[in-house]
Amino acid sequence: MPTRRLPLIALATSLLAAGLLPGCGIIDATREPRGHKVDGELLAQLAPGVQTRADVLALLGSPSATAVFGEETWFYISGVTENRVGRMDALIEQEVVAVHFDRTGTLARVEVIDKSQAKEIAPVARVTPTPGTERSFVGLILGNIGRFAPGGAGRTPGPGPGVP
Repeated sequence: MPTRRLPLIALATSLLAAGLLPGCGIIDATREPRGHKVDGELLAQLAPGVQTRADVLALLGSPSATAVFGEETWFYISGVTENRVGRMDALIEQEVVAVHFDRTGTLARVEVIDKSQAKEIAPVARVTPTPGTERSFVGLILGNIGRFAPGGAGRTPGPGPGVP
């Protein structure tokens, strides 16, 4: 009888493993493209000094972001992220195409920036102070002047003298 049980246990184990094996696919990370990927052929068509903002907009489409300070710059940002179970998404690839214009709106230069040129930033941990939340020592002492009525603690302040 013990020899007959062994094939049943092996069969049950095989069926269990076959049933659980497809579930292992959720552990594998999936890659997702994100952003505005600019085709290399389209980049080759850009001619600095010749094309205007309207030409670049017609060729590449709307930018992902624009520069806030300084010269007029459009950014086309794309990347590939990897979704990992139980963890934050990982940025696998990143490409930023910076299109710079001069003051007249003519294309000045095109710059391609990849993930290797990215810089780590350290967020600031301090908190911006809000005015009015802290009082100085003098403010604490002088802040109570005129706050309490002259009749004592139990008296409710009413209207001032001469008011009916």
